Amino acid sequence: MSQWFYADDNRERRGPLPAENIVELFRSDRIVGDTLVWREGAGDWQPLRNFAAELGLDEATPSSAGPAAPPLPPPVQHLPPAAPVISTPPAKPGLSGCAIVGIVVAVVGVVLVAIAGILAAIAVPAYAEYVQRSKTAIAYGQLLPLQAEVAAFAQAHGRCPVNGDDGFGEPEALAAGEVASVRVGRFGNGHCGIEARLHVPGRDALDGKAIWLDYDSDTGTWQCSSDVADKFLPTGCRG
Repeated sequence: MSQWFYADDNRERRGPLPAENIVELFRSDRIVGDTLVWREGAGDWQPLRNFAAELGLDEATPSSAGPAAPPLPPPVQHLPPAAPVISTPPAKPGLSGCAIVGIVVAVVGVVLVAIAGILAAIAVPAYAEYVQRSKTAIAYGQLLPLQAEVAAFAQAHGRCPVNGDDGFGEPEALAAGEVASVRVGRFGNGHCGIEARLHVPGRDALDGKAIWLDYDSDTGTWQCSSDVADKFLPTGCRG
């Protein structure tokens, strides 16, 4: 299931959101056809209208025709002032003006290439880390409703639920998105708990790793832990 991001009126990124939330935002005039959106695999940010067919927006017509999002302002170009007309002495032997310009352009080009390489070396790993953090956050969010169900079952029956109990399917039946399987039962410390295995092909730092949610019925609190590196985990699961 694709997760979507959109840019609000202040050009701040919002998301991740499922596709149906994007459609609802469009219907309620909170975003429009010119709103920039992105999902994994889409490449660059694009106007929402480019995904109209994919999201079914031909039928999801907004309730009122709101103003279109303003286009990005064109870059301001500053022209250099006209050079004053001055008299010049006869040219002396040496490099011509064109040759000097060529040398300057070549030097500037080398510098720009070096800067671009440095920026790419910083930006690419940072973006990859962000993507992996978003996937663990999505997986963690999928488990939150199950926490309430486990706590309610334990209070009602005086024991921990297990897969197969009423309301709790088999591990693979509870899978969705980035979660491959979900087991419910009792941990070795006697607490009820949830174990979710991640399914993120191509991301060795996440694929096959586990998120554990430990429920202390005496205090009514949950504790999250994982074998995923802290930098990829939601704040509440670190440590």
